[in-house]
Amino acid sequence: MRVTVNGESLELSESTTLLDYLIRRNLNPAVLVVEYNGKILHRDHWSQIQIGDGDTLEILSFVGGG
Repeated sequence: MRVTVNGESLELSESTTLLDYLIRRNLNPAVLVVEYNGKILHRDHWSQIQIGDGDTLEILSFVGGG
């Protein structure tokens, strides 16, 4: 299936949950905000969202500094 992540078109071999996708990419969910098909999702729902063909994700991370 084909999805768009941060403006880049990607091919995923199988349906997966949003949380599983983030973990596979070695992203720390605690420091992320995810927009899924135009809606910002609360992280409590990430394990329930199945990524599907044509979906669009925008993944943002927080970076500390001074």
